[in-house]
Amino acid sequence: MAILDGAKVIVIGDRDGIPGPAIALCAESAGAEVIYSSTECFV
Repeated sequence: MAILDGAKVIVIGDRDGIPGPAIALCAESAGAEVIYSSTECFV
């Protein structure tokens, strides 16, 4: 059983930090369903 098994998540990554697709892959490997993934610039 995964930690996020069956959870639905929204991923917002940071351009200067960890991008959204990388976080989304981690969430999916933990069993989550990624509903939305984006990388934003927070200035």
